[in-house]
Order: sequence, then structure tokens, then C-alpha cells
Amino acid sequence: MNRYRNGGLFLTLCLIWGTTFVAISAGLLHFPPVLFAAFRYDLAAILLIAYVSYTEDVWRPRGRNEWTEVAVGAVFLIAAYHAFLFAGQQHTTAATAAIIVSLTPILSAGFSRVFVPEYSLTPIGVGGLLCGVAGVVVIARPDPANLLSSDVIATGLIFCAASAMALGSVLSRRIESSLPTLTMQAWAMLGGAILMHAVSASMGEPIDVGAWTHPQAIGSLAFLVIVSSVLGFFLYFTLLETLGPVELNMVSYVAPAIAAVVGWLYLGEEISLLTVFGFLLIAVGFVLTKRRFIARELSALKAESTAE
Repeated sequence: MNRYRNGGLFLTLCLIWGTTFVAISAGLLHFPPVLFAAFRYDLAAILLIAYVSYTEDVWRPRGRNEWTEVAVGAVFLIAAYHAFLFAGQQHTTAATAAIIVSLTPILSAGFSRVFVPEYSLTPIGVGGLLCGVAGVVVIARPDPANLLSSDVIATGLIFCAASAMALGSVLSRRIESSLPTLTMQAWAMLGGAILMHAVSASMGEPIDVGAWTHPQAIGSLAFLVIVSSVLGFFLYFTLLETLGPVELNMVSYVAPAIAAVVGWLYLGEEISLLTVFGFLLIAVGFVLTKRRFIARELSALKAESTAE
């Protein structure tokens, strides 16, 4: 029963986070990108902090290490990731954005090699990292004569988003802290939202309240706050305890397919064969980089099935 339950929750999370990229594309028709991301986490942080204040014994950070962990999450996992993602997604499809973001676990392995001395990438792991980056190049299809085209810049911005997420994940693991993960996430959302408001103001993003009251704008923001941020993160951390990080990383490789289908149905977006090929390169890179962990998980699942 637990296996079926976890499978159902996993598919639900894939559906939510795959559709998230479509909701972002829809909302960007009405909101400026960084301000849109800030609004998302203003509301999500309030809801999540209220939730952890009732459910967690430690509902706020205490001490330097806990505040440092929150700061890393706010800067990299929330502010940098979402500012780059929302800005880049203005000029690309939801599926393409989801595919590039699926590079995150591979980049995490690369950053771990730099920041975690005991972690080393084998030649095969390096090959996986290069394979994943090659997938992004295939998707971007940069023209040497026009490297500043909107498509290339959009791909570069989303690549920066995936890099920020990967770096933030690695740095967070290096901080010794007993702060509950959900509590850290809630306060990181608040800090990240404040940072994004500051960035939005410095960029001079337009304030158009009339555009924000459009039904599509309200619907996309509500989905991102309630379904994607609050429910999505709740499901993620629930599954993290039972599935583990490697198996849960497979969400990144199911989400692009969902984003492609929903984006085609709702926004009329199309996806090219080269984009599909780029995704396959990234998926191969993930398998090469995480092959030991994947083999370990498969062995555990086989042992569990035999025991039953």
C-alpha cells in the first residue's frame, strides 16, 4: 500500500511541477517577470510560515548556522533561481524551460566536486556532466553570428537558474543545522521574495495593477502559490523521507513531458525535435552522473520485492 501511495504522490508532484512551467508562461503575459516571482513567494511564505508555526516545534531560525542556511536558500534556491527562470521563460516555451531545469541534478554533481572535497567525479561522471551541458547547447542552437538573440539569451538565463538551484543545494548541505527543512524553506521563501522585490524595483519593472486583475493572471498566481509552492513542496518533502533524493530527482525528467502536453493544450506551444534530442542528452547525462546511486536504489527495490 505504501508503494502505491508513494507512486500516486510522485505522479501528483510530477503533474503539479510540470504544469507549474505552463502557469509561469501564462502569468508572464500579464506580470513583469521578477515581480511576478516575488508576488508568488510573498503569498507562499505567509501561508507556509503560518503552517510551520502550528506544526513544527522549531518554527523559526535560531542561531548563526540556521540563519545562514536560510540566507543561502533565500539567495540561491528562491531569488536567483526564480528571477532567472521567470526572466528566461518570457522568450521560450514551458517545456523547454522544464527541460533545461532538469539539468539541475547534473550541475549539483559538478558543484559538489568543487565544494565537497570528499566528492569526486569519475571520468564517466565528467562525461555525464558534459553530456548534460551539450543538451542545453542543442536546445539553444546558438548562432555565432547572432549570439544575442532572444532564444539564446532565454536559454542562458534558464541555465543560470538551474545553476543557482544546484549551487544552493550543495552549499545548503555543507551547513550544519538542525532547522527542519520545511521551516527553512518557509523563511527562505520570505527572504527570497524580499530580495526579488528589491531587484524588481532596481530594474524599474512596470506597475500595472489593471493587468494583474485579468482572470488568467489571478489564476496563474493562485496556482503557483497554493498548488505549486505550498502543496508541491509539502509533497516533495513528504516523498523525500520515503523515496530519497535520487529517486525523487526523476520528477525533473517527467515534468518536461507534462509541461509539453499542457503547454500545447493550453497555450498552443510546440516543441521541436532538436529540443527533444537535447532533453535525451540531459537524461543520459543524469544516468551517467548518478549511475551509482541509481544502481543502489534499484538493488534496494529488488531486495524489497524479493522480501515481499
